[in-house]
Amino acid sequence: MIKREGDGMKNQIKAYVVVPCYNEEAVLGETARRLTDLFGYMKRDGLISSSSKIVFVDDGSKDKTWKIIEELTELYAEIRGIKLAHNAGHQNALFAGLMTVRDECDCAISIDADLQDDINVIPEMLKKYRDEGCEVVYGVRNKRDTDTPFKRGTAQAFYRIMRVLGVDMVYNHADYRLMGKAALDALAEFGERNLFLRGMVPLIGYKSDCVYYERGERFAGESKYPLKKMVSFAFDGVTSFSVTPIRFISVLGGVSCVIAVIMAVYAIVQKALGHTDTGWTSIMCSLWFIGGVQLLGMGLIGEYIGKIYKEVKHRPRYIVEKYI
Repeated sequence: MIKREGDGMKNQIKAYVVVPCYNEEAVLGETARRLTDLFGYMKRDGLISSSSKIVFVDDGSKDKTWKIIEELTELYAEIRGIKLAHNAGHQNALFAGLMTVRDECDCAISIDADLQDDINVIPEMLKKYRDEGCEVVYGVRNKRDTDTPFKRGTAQAFYRIMRVLGVDMVYNHADYRLMGKAALDALAEFGERNLFLRGMVPLIGYKSDCVYYERGERFAGESKYPLKKMVSFAFDGVTSFSVTPIRFISVLGGVSCVIAVIMAVYAIVQKALGHTDTGWTSIMCSLWFIGGVQLLGMGLIGEYIGKIYKEVKHRPRYIVEKYI
């Protein structure tokens, strides 16, 4: 059964919207206005209770993000703020917000501060939670027309690769989702420090569904995910959820050994036939190939060892400095 706030509000949900922020001073005012307007509509419609909140999580921003959040908490009764003591990264900031509010709400909805994800599907998410008993509702893009061809192609390749590697992910879903109290409690049981929530949440296993929307353009500020960060994020996802790349290195090593044996047989045959001229090109290609495979294998194995190193130290994922 889904918990409610008293008999008089049995159909109303105490919902929290969690918004991780990093250097988002350009968008916070508009984001707050749009979300509070939506909250007003949902309260009048009887969908959410008057104690529902919007929680901005400042991930150690270097601009005026936290100052603006403080001002917003004074201006809007619905808004709260969480300040992390240092920059912990998007996934940790989002996790910090969810874990901070999980004992206060019936469900929490995570969304990025730029509101490129359509907030107008939040009522649909809440109805799937209330009426259909879905503990997790994923916000899924129905198309990628706003992306550049390069970004669209790389994103689609990423999801396909993750599927091949055996990682259970929702296609075209990022971190826009609703999670009920039971799902949040289950997520709290995951102890890893290397967070990849897109892969972790489907592992929870509760009843889930999707809502579909068109992603809009960022209305102000700059993207916090340039190419370098996107590649790093994708690599973290692969190495956090699959050991297939290490197995691939083993296969590649075996193939290299087979090629080496074939080349050795070829060299012996050539010598027996009197063709003793050594081939500079073939030698160099072989050396570079073998050297590249070795370095690639060492780097990949090192990435996994680095993650083990971070896990065994059990350092906190984040430190909350203030919660207002």
